[in-house]
Amino acid sequence: MSAPPVPPEPPAPIAGATTAPTDPASGTAAEPVRPDAPPGDGHALRTMRALWPYVWQFRARIGVAFVFLVLAKLALVGVPLVLADLVDRLNVTPRPEVLPVVFLLAYGALRLSATLFQELRQIVFARVMARSSRMVALEVFRHLHRLSLRFHLGRRTGAVARDLERGMGGITDLLDWTIYTIVPTVLEILLVTAILWYRFDFGYVAITLGALAAYMAFTFRITEWRIGYYRAANEADTAASGRAVDSLLNYETVKYFNNEAHEAARYDQTLVRLEDANVRSLKSLSVLNVGQAGIIAVALTALLWRAADGVVSGTTSIGDLVLVNAFLLQLAAPLNYLGMVYREVKQALANIERMFALLDEPEEVRDAPDAIDWTPRPATVRFEGVRFGYDPRRQVLHGIDLEIPAGRTVAVVGPTGSGKSTLARLLFRFFDVTGGRITVDGHDLRALTQDSLRRGIGIVPQDCVLLNDTIRTNVAYGRPDASDAEIDEAARAARIDRLIATLPDGWETPVGERGLKLSGGEKQRVAIARTILKDPAILVLDEATSALDTATEREIQAEFAELGRGRTTLVIAHRLSTVVDADRIVVLDAGRIVESGTHVELLAAGGRYAAMWALQQETGGEDGAPADAGAATSI
Repeated sequence: MSAPPVPPEPPAPIAGATTAPTDPASGTAAEPVRPDAPPGDGHALRTMRALWPYVWQFRARIGVAFVFLVLAKLALVGVPLVLADLVDRLNVTPRPEVLPVVFLLAYGALRLSATLFQELRQIVFARVMARSSRMVALEVFRHLHRLSLRFHLGRRTGAVARDLERGMGGITDLLDWTIYTIVPTVLEILLVTAILWYRFDFGYVAITLGALAAYMAFTFRITEWRIGYYRAANEADTAASGRAVDSLLNYETVKYFNNEAHEAARYDQTLVRLEDANVRSLKSLSVLNVGQAGIIAVALTALLWRAADGVVSGTTSIGDLVLVNAFLLQLAAPLNYLGMVYREVKQALANIERMFALLDEPEEVRDAPDAIDWTPRPATVRFEGVRFGYDPRRQVLHGIDLEIPAGRTVAVVGPTGSGKSTLARLLFRFFDVTGGRITVDGHDLRALTQDSLRRGIGIVPQDCVLLNDTIRTNVAYGRPDASDAEIDEAARAARIDRLIATLPDGWETPVGERGLKLSGGEKQRVAIARTILKDPAILVLDEATSALDTATEREIQAEFAELGRGRTTLVIAHRLSTVVDADRIVVLDAGRIVESGTHVELLAAGGRYAAMWALQQETGGEDGAPADAGAATSI
């Protein structure tokens, strides 16, 4: 009898960090690292050590489940023994009074018990697998949010999502295969060989153990050969997912340049690699199945030959022949599982390792051990000799000295690439400065907790990316616990209430992926509304009205003036007409402050700012709209 064929496995991915587990119930890039070699013993042990703290929390459930599993295996091994005795007792002249009722009932009870205890094990252990997977995934998710902007600027969203998804499945598979398949299978093999030795002779044991050794050696050897196909399929699967997500996120750009066919061709390149890897994996699986079936068939034939010879010579009974046959058939499944377990464990370890590789990504920006919570309030912000570069080989800021007094408004203007938006990113501490320091209330940002710092700063960015949810959800994101009345008031202040009133679904209108269902101006007003709702102590306006028409911009500017009253405000702008009322205007060029003063002072100086103002007046503003009349009057 041959072993049942092994079903094809999905492609596998690769493992390692140790992070203290966090129980979600208590509330407590670059692409991820992709090792070139399949996980070895060192990687496997490291991954198991990293996973163990999450699993050990459920040791009571594990113990109960293991007891049920041992009982299931004992019942399963007892079935052939009862069957053999039943056959021997029936091997007489048939008479109703000799019908061995007890053995028939025992046979049925053992069959039922094996399944019952196995299902009870599944019921008890299901929570362990699901909760462990959930806790690790949540830890990785939180870690991804703790990583600096540098990682997220380089990551591929689809690839990271796939690594996380496969890692969760890998944890479930690893726990199921290792804890409740390997150990019980070894136990069953030991029990069967002991019974064969006790009831017969060592020849039966030798054939069984020889078949087991040959089976495992063959399986491990072929599986090592197939690991390359697992990895190739996994890499292609990840690449295909990343390519698809990237293309769909940039749907409009694809359409603008009529590049649908180009994107399909690029996607198909990854699918071809996936197809080839899967085909090779399936072909090699056939080789494995045939070899495994051959080994089992040879062992089964040898054992039955010895048993049949014993029946002929009178040393064994018909029941013994049935017992040997039943034991071999019963061992075929565990033997098959052992081969399957090796592949599945290798695959699960690869999946988990790839997810743990995300945990290995270093947190570039971390809270100091003695970091303090800052109480948000209008505070003086100082940039003191700040130097910074996204790449060590290219500095963006060169010794910036800038003060924004508490409750005052300072505007930063300058050409594209001069480092204006970098100031906002550094203030939010998305990156740490490479030289100098930034202080709030006299505290170095690195001495404050990131949570308290960002809780007190609000920003309206130039590129307003929205959640793929409703307008209400996106506005409420500024303060999720805000009341409906507060959300409505923020919408009115941002002049988005009129838009909402015209929409068929009103507040419940979905905005689409990254807000693509809304125009640029509508997205910007949603971003303004949620910042107004946040009610920050320090306000950053990074080209906050760049997507608005002149009339709406004028209305929003009035709201900003009211919103900024008594707040420390940093305004970053290209359109100079939006910053003429700032308490101080700083001109930035190539990462250096080249001018500073009020609007009137800078015009009188006749320097860089005056030239930029004159140019924008001649061209009707940077967006081609007429120069702001209110601004001209104020001059």
